[in-house]
Amino acid sequence: MLKGILFDVDETLVYYEGYDHRKWFEEWVRPALEKAGINIDYETYRKTVSGELPRSYVRKLGIDPVEMWKIIDRVNHEYRKKLAEGGKIKAFSDVEVLRALKEMGLKLGAVSNASQENTEFVLNLFNLLDYFDVVVGKDYSNIDGVKPSPYLIKKALKALNLKPDEVLVVGDSAHDVLAGHRAGAKVVNVIRFGRVEGADYYVENLWELLELVKKLRVQSP
Repeated sequence: MLKGILFDVDETLVYYEGYDHRKWFEEWVRPALEKAGINIDYETYRKTVSGELPRSYVRKLGIDPVEMWKIIDRVNHEYRKKLAEGGKIKAFSDVEVLRALKEMGLKLGAVSNASQENTEFVLNLFNLLDYFDVVVGKDYSNIDGVKPSPYLIKKALKALNLKPDEVLVVGDSAHDVLAGHRAGAKVVNVIRFGRVEGADYYVENLWELLELVKKLRVQSP
C-alpha cells in the first residue's frame, strides 16, 4: 500500500529565475573557494555536480571535499537569500497539492542534494516545511551520498519508518530516477523540463501526481 511520497525540491517544487550554472560558479563559487586557497576549474565542479565524478574526487587534487562543499553551501545560502529578496525564487503553482496529499494521510518527505540549511530555507519561503514529516539534505558524513546514490532516499525512508515499496519518489531529473530505483522504490518523473527515461510513471504537474496517487491507492487499498 502506498503510504508516503518523497519529493525532490529544486525544479520539482520550486525554481530559480535567471539561474545560470556557469555564471553562478564564476561569480559566487570560484571567488569564495580561492579565498580559502582552493582552486578548481568549472568543468571539474560541473562533473562533480552532474555525477560524472564523485563529490569526493577533489581529494585527488589535494582538496578536502567536505571543506569545499561546506564553503559552496554557505555561498549558496547567501545566493538564495539574494534571489529570494529579489523575488527570483518561485514555487510552482501546483505545490498546493501537498496539502491534499497530507489530508489523504500520506507521509511526505523532501530529499535534496542541497544542504539541509538551503533545503529548509527555500521550503520555508513558501510555508511548505509543515507539510513534510522529514526533510533530508546533503549529509557531510557521506559526501558521495547525494543522488543518484540511494543514500538520502534510504535515510528518509528510515526516518519515516517506511519500506521502499510503500513510497513514490517524485522528481524532475535522472538523478531522482536512479536514486529512487537504487533504493528499491517506484519513481514519478515530473516532466516540467523534459522527460527522463526510466521512470515508472510520468506526470506533467503535481495535479496529475495527485490523480495518480488516488488511482494507486484504489488499486492497493
